[in-house]
Amino acid sequence: MADRTPPLGIEELRALVTSGEIDTVVLAFPDMQGRLQGKRFAAPFFLDDVLENGTEGCNYLLAVDAEMNTVEGYAMSSWDRGYGDFAMRPDLSTLRRVPWNEGTAMLIADLAWNDSSPVVAAPRQILRRQLDRLAELGFTANVGTELEFIVFKDTYEQAWDSGYKALTPANQYNIDYSVLGTGRIEPLLRRIRNDMAAAGLVVESAKGECNPGQHEIVFRYDDALVTCDQHAIYKTGAKEIASHEGVSLTFMAKYNEREGNSCHIHLSLADADGNNAMAGSSSDPGGMSPVMRHFLAGQLAALREFSLLYAPNINSYKRFRPGSFAPTAAAWGYDNRTCALRVVGHGRSMRFENRLPGGDVNPHLAVAGLVAAGLHGIEQKLELPEECTGNAYTGDYAHVPTTLREAAELWENSAIAKAAFGDEVVAHYSNMARVELDAFDSAVTDWELRRSFERM
Repeated sequence: MADRTPPLGIEELRALVTSGEIDTVVLAFPDMQGRLQGKRFAAPFFLDDVLENGTEGCNYLLAVDAEMNTVEGYAMSSWDRGYGDFAMRPDLSTLRRVPWNEGTAMLIADLAWNDSSPVVAAPRQILRRQLDRLAELGFTANVGTELEFIVFKDTYEQAWDSGYKALTPANQYNIDYSVLGTGRIEPLLRRIRNDMAAAGLVVESAKGECNPGQHEIVFRYDDALVTCDQHAIYKTGAKEIASHEGVSLTFMAKYNEREGNSCHIHLSLADADGNNAMAGSSSDPGGMSPVMRHFLAGQLAALREFSLLYAPNINSYKRFRPGSFAPTAAAWGYDNRTCALRVVGHGRSMRFENRLPGGDVNPHLAVAGLVAAGLHGIEQKLELPEECTGNAYTGDYAHVPTTLREAAELWENSAIAKAAFGDEVVAHYSNMARVELDAFDSAVTDWELRRSFERM
């Protein structure tokens, strides 16, 4: 899929700019949290200058916390180093129209230093490196992400002013698979679907979920990098569309004590001929090829140590509760939703699903983790243990980390992570976790106020 036609060609963009139909071009990159950061350019200036030369962005964009505060501990960017720039280089294969913003096109940038060397801790570069390693073995990764969100009738400004409390969900009860439930907010869902389709994403379906106001829109799988780029564009676009419609939506992993927002990630491998390399013959156990068995065994071997890539925030770990449909066990099974790893499909559709990530996941980092874990399994020829055929919540399996602190310690000391990603990347994202933990440890929560203000 590397030679795929981009949603919008550069000559088509030139014509649209000349006609006045496009007047703005957004150039952005995914940051550590998976958010798009960048600039809006006047379209003629983009074509005359940025297209060939790129642009610059402050390198603190990969060295701040979620609230954009400068923090200590990052080797690439600090006050001591002067907070200089890195180069943002347009990837023309990502050029597309942005229908939800009038007269706008967008494309994704790769990051490089002034000497043209890549910014190795940038999420997109981390994924590219793992996909290059996979290509050396003759494989490409196809990926699909299933991203849930909760819609509220309040605007983002109203939500902010209320401290994100007592918001009104768009639905009042569980609407899992309910056509009536999705119909209640179909104008919003329809606009998101249609605008994403016009931006070049292939929409499959929308459905209701369990938490009041919770929904899911699913897009067709694609090449791993394409899917991750589109995932980031979709999250940004869905929020912008919601704002235009006078409502708000959240992808946070656990908004309340009910069902969290998941982001199940499906992955399969294709060989040089485009065939599914995970599909085995009729004589292979479970219809899985030896490559898939090794790849899946690698997922299990690295799952706890790579949890920081799948669950990157304090809030992420609130999802992992027994009976919640979010996993607690490092186990695999055929079509078993109690396991962290679920094998689904057969023949050309054979694949596995990682059920750890929530809606707050950075897709580039998570998929890089899946590929790196699978490569570890292939390289070490790891054997796949027996499947879980029952309730993994009550089985005797290694437990998914229960806190960001535990996940960060596993990541920081992981020989698998250091071999796959290098010391610089491991240290960079260890520091990201430390920053979040320090901020949370210093915060006074509503829970503490309720329990302590009067009664202690």
